[in-house]
Amino acid sequence: MRKNILVVDDSESIRSLVQTVLENADYNVILANNGKDALKKLDEEKVHMVLTDLHMPEMNGMELISAIRQREDYRYVPILFLTTETKSEMKVAAKKAGATGWITKPFDNDKLLRVIKRVVR
Repeated sequence: MRKNILVVDDSESIRSLVQTVLENADYNVILANNGKDALKKLDEEKVHMVLTDLHMPEMNGMELISAIRQREDYRYVPILFLTTETKSEMKVAAKKAGATGWITKPFDNDKLLRVIKRVVR
């Protein structure tokens, strides 16, 4: 069964790039352009992992993670940040909010896939 990965980023080019990488690795990709859009997508289809940016309009990645972790059916779904942010205090805050991991942009395709394969069951 193909796993569904929700990719949340306000940059259309990043969403498209990540979508191509993941679909070539046989994942089904669901796209959202901010946290609010992502929450709607979670209501529509079962998601096995969330890959989100941190800085987005309307609802940022930190707020999104907190909202996802409040949902019983998504309490343990892996959530990875894919962001340009590198500050260690942000990584600590993300962990506290419920993030599973952190990947910095620009990212290496193979590294991204290795991380995803490790956390998606």
